[in-house]
Amino acid sequence: MDWRGIPSLSALRAFEAVARAGSYSAAARELNVTHAAIAQHVRMMETDLKTSLLVREGRGMALTDAGRQLAAELSAGFTQIIAGVDAIARDTANRPITLSVTPSFAENWLMPRFSDFWAKHPDFGLSIQPNIEVIDLKRDGVDLAIRYGKGDWPGLDTTPLVKADFTVVAAPSLVAGRTVETFSDLNGLPWLFEVVHKEARRWVMHSGMDLDASPINEVATFGMVMAAVRSGKCLTVASSALVADDIKAGNLVALLQKQPAGLGYFIVHPKGVLSSRAKTLKSWLLAAA
Repeated sequence: MDWRGIPSLSALRAFEAVARAGSYSAAARELNVTHAAIAQHVRMMETDLKTSLLVREGRGMALTDAGRQLAAELSAGFTQIIAGVDAIARDTANRPITLSVTPSFAENWLMPRFSDFWAKHPDFGLSIQPNIEVIDLKRDGVDLAIRYGKGDWPGLDTTPLVKADFTVVAAPSLVAGRTVETFSDLNGLPWLFEVVHKEARRWVMHSGMDLDASPINEVATFGMVMAAVRSGKCLTVASSALVADDIKAGNLVALLQKQPAGLGYFIVHPKGVLSSRAKTLKSWLLAAA
């Protein structure tokens, strides 16, 4: 589409407003500009098109034949543009807010708390998308995301949600009778880790554990890890936020803990003004944390 051969959009809007309102003054009030600005736009259009569009008639302006033809086309075009913009605005206002989270965070932190959100906002449209992929929030239409890291993602607004302490956890039955003060006190016990996220395993490796003294296995998801740990078959390391409810309920016991500097779960979203509903969800997340 080549816009170089036609007058500017501002000039077209000015002329259409004069044609509809019948005077420069009325058009100027509608577009919140000066009388002189409207007159200049019309003169420039007539110069570019090499024809007269408006003639003075009494205290107002009347359309020439060319002016009437152009005004009709512009009116139809602007009406279609307005209808298209309104349709998108309605769709945006009515579509569910999209929240992207990692599956482990969704399962172990978000969903156990979400009944409170639904109770407070029963008519709130929300789409929760658990995934571990790197996504483009704007391109993929994501309003908010919760991500793990240091919060230094370029081009995004980030708000700390919960700190990411690492906690070694096990079912009480697995460590019954043991005094656990260092990793060496856990030698011989089986460990289980999630394949994708390596942070917790790296912390264990760098904390002095003898990897040859204990069997170590990996499974595909954090949910599988936690099911095995709760059953008393093994122990693991997880973000404290993800195991806090299990520890509180007595399903697991916290054995060792460390808080790496700067790491945590963050609410992230594209820079700019959030919609009112996205602000509602963000406020609830911060309150729940």
